[in-house]
Amino acid sequence: MAARKAIPSKEQQERTRAAIKTSQLVNRLQAFALAEKDIEIDSARLKAIEILLRKSLPDLSSVTLGGDEGNPINLVHAIERRIVRPDNPNG
Repeated sequence: MAARKAIPSKEQQERTRAAIKTSQLVNRLQAFALAEKDIEIDSARLKAIEILLRKSLPDLSSVTLGGDEGNPINLVHAIERRIVRPDNPNG
């Protein structure tokens, strides 16, 4: 007997729909940019695609976290390793 498939939650369904829509935008933009198909995109639609992609995909820009010379940012103050022994070794 085949196992029953779990029904995805509403949240998972929404994430799946968003991913599909995002991939459709990327595919359309890529086809336009590479002239793979006879696709016309006007400036308003291109701007809308750009806005939607910024909201749904990371832009892969690098971020540097720092400080000034006199006051650098120290994210890690100390790393400490402790070995804890139980009070009763017999459990």
